[in-house]
Amino acid sequence: MTRRVATFIVRMRVAIVVGWVALAVAATLALPSIREAQVGSLGDLVPVDAAAIDTEKRAAELFAFPVLSRSVVVVRDPSGLTIRQQARVIERLVELNRGELPALRQTRGFPIPNAIGGRRPSEDPPTTLLVALLFPPDIGQSGRNDAARRLAEEHLQEIVPGGYVDVTGAIPARAEQSAVIEDHLPLVEIATLLFILVAVGFYFRSPLAPIVNLVAVALAYLVCIRVVALLGRTLGVSVPSEVQPVIVALLFGVVTDYTLFFLSRYRRKMSETGDPRTAATQTTAELMTIIVTCGMAVAAACSALFVAELGFLRAFGPGLAMAVLVAMAVTVTFIPAAMSLLGSALFWPARPRRERPGTATPSRGDRVMRGLVTSAVRRPRRTIAVCLLALAAMSSGALFMHLGNPIIRGLPSDSAPTVAYAQALRGFVPGAISPTVLVVERDGVVDERRALVRLQRLLAAEPGVARVVGPASNPASLPFGAVLARNGDAARYVLILRANPLGAGAIERVRRLRESIPDLARSAIADARIGFAGDTVLSQETIDGTVDDLWRVVPAVLLAVLLVLVVFLRGLVAPLYLVVTAALAPLAALGLGVAFFQGVLGHGELSYFVPVAAGVLLVALGSDYNIFLVGRVWDEARRRPLDEAIISAGAGAARAISAAGIVLAVSFAAMAIVPIRSFQELGFIMAVGLLIDAFLVRTILVPATIAFAGYHSGWPGRWLKRPPVRRPNVRRRRRRQRRREERA
Repeated sequence: MTRRVATFIVRMRVAIVVGWVALAVAATLALPSIREAQVGSLGDLVPVDAAAIDTEKRAAELFAFPVLSRSVVVVRDPSGLTIRQQARVIERLVELNRGELPALRQTRGFPIPNAIGGRRPSEDPPTTLLVALLFPPDIGQSGRNDAARRLAEEHLQEIVPGGYVDVTGAIPARAEQSAVIEDHLPLVEIATLLFILVAVGFYFRSPLAPIVNLVAVALAYLVCIRVVALLGRTLGVSVPSEVQPVIVALLFGVVTDYTLFFLSRYRRKMSETGDPRTAATQTTAELMTIIVTCGMAVAAACSALFVAELGFLRAFGPGLAMAVLVAMAVTVTFIPAAMSLLGSALFWPARPRRERPGTATPSRGDRVMRGLVTSAVRRPRRTIAVCLLALAAMSSGALFMHLGNPIIRGLPSDSAPTVAYAQALRGFVPGAISPTVLVVERDGVVDERRALVRLQRLLAAEPGVARVVGPASNPASLPFGAVLARNGDAARYVLILRANPLGAGAIERVRRLRESIPDLARSAIADARIGFAGDTVLSQETIDGTVDDLWRVVPAVLLAVLLVLVVFLRGLVAPLYLVVTAALAPLAALGLGVAFFQGVLGHGELSYFVPVAAGVLLVALGSDYNIFLVGRVWDEARRRPLDEAIISAGAGAARAISAAGIVLAVSFAAMAIVPIRSFQELGFIMAVGLLIDAFLVRTILVPATIAFAGYHSGWPGRWLKRPPVRRPNVRRRRRRQRRREERA
């Protein structure tokens, strides 16, 4: 079948090339972009059943006005805000809440004075004032960000002419992140393309081979990025902007990897046959099954993210799977068509020389790789032990991992939300930017003032809490309905934390507070229903949901890869230990990532989605190398003993795997060009993991493991079996001896 398909592709080479170009143009013109496919502000970044969202909605029903805002205007004058300036800000907010400001009729806001969350509540005059903004649900991220900036620039900046006025918060930070990604994505693409151009050109010593590869990359990207956006819109999932750089790195790396495999085999076939079409047909027939299996394994592993509860992770799964499938389709059709069209000119100025199989002189790099593989095969137990110890040492850093949501502090230091956040911290504790709300519900609870005051004091005494606003905070100065519900059945407490509200420290404090609140409430107000809301609580639930998703996604990914390997190898033993080895490089890379970012750079946490995304991608891409390597070993084992087959196939595949690993690692490392912490973390972990996988796991550990398992690796299938032992025919030997004696 593969021979017939390969023959068809070579015959239809012109139509295939023209067809892919036409499809890329049509997709670009007719299908939506990633930005057009985004359908929400917070959207799928939080769990669909988040209790914090339910509590926030419930509080909006019970109390006169909400107190949670994700867009905050920072007004600061280092010399102090005068009474007149403070009064003018309040007057402007009154006009805002009455709907008297043009283009801001749906925006509302309230001030957060220095006395509530200031570092020095008695500061006189105060230097900083925060204005929290509120919007109706039908206004999206872009509309909220525009309204906040309009208020800051057109209505508040004139009040403090020599001071600082700008916007911070989760929504402005999210909008800024999308803008930063969009601005730097062309740099990522250019840097990756230049590296691929140089790397592939150096590998083949030809300028035309990398150009063919870049055309394949461009076709795959133009088709894929639009299909992913269409898929997100069809499923009703907001495609996050974080997906696009990951898809770029994945596409560029995967297409280049598969192209390296094709062109390397094609060059050897050209030296054996001398006919471009015959060589292209043979190359395609030999590699099609392996490349298709590689693509299906990676796509299946990425699709396993769809079992996650968090929509953000679900959006990664189908998008990455679609990217790999498109890359696979382009590679197995466009590349063979280009090979048969260009022939030996593909490797100009060098031309493949006619050589008989097995007569080529190995290069120095090939000899080094052969020596490493031979040593691993000859001493499998010692090699396995040394590799496992090294990987365990690298993985140890993962034990100290902390997760957070550094959406503000993870932006460039000179971005507007980050600068505004830093300005706010000069006058307020960090938690004032995004406080935590606690809602207590029980029939007639408003009448139990002493119990409510006691609970407020207990909350204020909790570690990490800077201030609590509630029924005990001079209730006469607070409007009715601010902290006490009008129906008399609920009370609200606003907790100002000392730590960054989206950092690991604040998230851990909220987690402990939620664990201890039943005892605190029981000692003050029995039988009350307690609910938490706010960005810190939402981040805590998101991280907990991500960890829960990890226990769902990882088994699904490993099972998907296992099934593909079982079908491909027609056995069970080898797929089992190959799946185990596939999980070692991600663990080692994650440990090194924690050591670098938390230990060396001093970051308090990793972005919550990075471990899951990196782990799934590394397991999936490691399956590529597994299939490519083991497929060649199994083929060689049909003609020679297993140890010799491992050495021959492993040494032959090691160079291609190493080159592919370097290209893929650099493709993901290029994401660090985007000056956002989460991309730097993901790029570092992916690059390190791919290099570990290519140079340690696939080149040394897997050959040693196959040698250690021996022919049992193929059980219960019959693809891998011992070659028949030829026993000498004694009778035939005696007859030949008699004939020689008679002739003599």
